[in-house]
Amino acid sequence: MSRLLEYLVEYEPAFRKARLPALYSDFQPQRTLNPDGYQANVSAWRRALARLVRAGLAPSPRAAAPNLLVLECDEALLRALESKQYGRPLALGAVVREALAAQDLVPLRDFLTTRESIYARRRNGSAGSSWSVLGLAAWTMRQIGVADLSLPSLLGKGAGGEALPAGQFVVVANVEETAQRFGEQSEGLQSRFERTFSKAHFYKTFNGQLAEDAAGRSQHLSEADADVLLTFLSRDKGAVLYDGKTVKIKAPGEAALTAITDEDVSIAQLKELLEYLTHQTALLSKRVEELTAAAKDAVVKKNRVAALAALKSKKLAESTLERRFATVNQLEEVAAKIEQAADNVQLVKVMESSSEALRSLHAQVGGVEGVEDVVDRLREQTAAADEVNSILAESAGTVVVDEGEIDDELAALEGEETRKLAEAERQKQEAEQARREAEQTKEAEETRKRLDAVEKLSAQQEQEQRHAPAEAEAQATERLMSRMSLDERPEPQAAT
Repeated sequence: MSRLLEYLVEYEPAFRKARLPALYSDFQPQRTLNPDGYQANVSAWRRALARLVRAGLAPSPRAAAPNLLVLECDEALLRALESKQYGRPLALGAVVREALAAQDLVPLRDFLTTRESIYARRRNGSAGSSWSVLGLAAWTMRQIGVADLSLPSLLGKGAGGEALPAGQFVVVANVEETAQRFGEQSEGLQSRFERTFSKAHFYKTFNGQLAEDAAGRSQHLSEADADVLLTFLSRDKGAVLYDGKTVKIKAPGEAALTAITDEDVSIAQLKELLEYLTHQTALLSKRVEELTAAAKDAVVKKNRVAALAALKSKKLAESTLERRFATVNQLEEVAAKIEQAADNVQLVKVMESSSEALRSLHAQVGGVEGVEDVVDRLREQTAAADEVNSILAESAGTVVVDEGEIDDELAALEGEETRKLAEAERQKQEAEQARREAEQTKEAEETRKRLDAVEKLSAQQEQEQRHAPAEAEAQATERLMSRMSLDERPEPQAAT
C-alpha cells in the first residue's frame, strides 16, 4: 500500500479498506447505471485529493516546496496513488473532470488571470455546461446502441480509465479554509501601518500560520500557494488589496478598501527593509558570539594566529553590527512617525465624520430656535390639558377632604403599629429571659450533681483510710503468729 493510500485509509472516513476495490475500479459506467454510487465514489475521491494536497503529500514536481492549495495532475500523481493490491485508480480522470465541471478545481492559469470571481462563474453555470451536454450525448448514444462512447472519449482523452487531465489545478476548498485562517490571524491588525505589507514580507509573516496537517503540525505555503491565496483574498473575498507587489489588509469594520497609494507602497517597503535588517542584526550578533568563542578556544590552544584572525573578524562584525543597529533604530523612528501620522489622519477623518453627524442631527431638530419653539408649544398644550382637567373635575363635583381626619387616622395607624412592635419586642425579651433562666437552672443542677459525686468520693476515700491501719495490724499479727507456731514445733527424736 502506497504512502498516500495509507494516509487516506487513516484519515479519510470514506477510504475504508472494504471500499478500496470499488474506489480504485473504473466506476464510470455507474454514472448511468448507479448514479448514487457514482456520486459517492466521486465525492470520496474529491475529498481525498483535497486532503492530500492540504497535507502536502500530493506530488509537486514543479514547485520547490509541496503545494497546499494547488493539485498537479500528471503521471506522478497516479504513481503515488498506485497500490500493489489495487493498482491505479482507474476513474481518477473522471473525478478530476467532475471537479472541474463543479468549479471545485480551477486551472491555475485561469484562477490567477481571470478578473471574474469564481463564485460568479459558479452562479452562471457556464463551466459545467460542456460536461453535462457531452455526458447526456454519451448516454443517449449508448442507449440506442450506436457506439459505446464514454465521456472521456468525447472529451478527446481516450476511453481508458487512466485518462487524467494534465495540469495544475487550484483546490477551492483548501483555498477557502486557508482564507478563513488568515481572517482569524489578521483580526488584531488595526492600524494602517500594521495592515500594509510587501508581498515578500506578507509571505514571511503569515507563512506557517495558515495551514496544518492532520496531526496539527504547521504547514508552509509554497510561492504558488501565496499567489493563489492573495488573488482569492483580493478578487473573491475583498479582504485585501493586492497589486502583485503590495498587500493592504482590510481593517475590521471597514466598509471598502481604497486603492493602494504611494504611501502604502512606502510603508510596505519600509517594513520589509526593517524586517531584513533586524534579521541581519540577529545573524551578526550570533557571528560575534561565535568569533568570541573561537578566539577564546584558540588562546586556550595557544594558537596565536587563529586567535588574532578571530578577533579581527569579530571587530569587523561588531562594526557592521553597530551600523546595522543604528540603521534599524533610525528606521524604527521613521516607522513610529509614519504610524503616528497615519493615526492622526484616521483621527481627523473620525472627527470630520462626527462633526458632519452632529450637523445633520442639529439640522433634524431645527437648531436652538426650533427646539425653543417645540418646548413653547409643548408648554401651551400642557397648560391647556390642565385647564380641561380642572373644568371636567368641577362639572363632576368636588370632593372635600378633611386633612385633620386623615392626620388622625394616620396617627392611629402609626400608634397601632408602634404597639405591635413594642409587644413583639416584649415577647422576645420574655422568651430570652426564660431561655436564660432555663440554662441557669440546668447549669445549677449539673453543678449540684458534680458536688454530690465529689462528696461521695471523698467519704469513700476517708473510710478506706480509716480501715487501712486496722487491716495492716491484723495482717502483721497473723504473720507473727505464723512464725511462732513454726518455732514451737517438737524436734524429731533420734532413733535408738
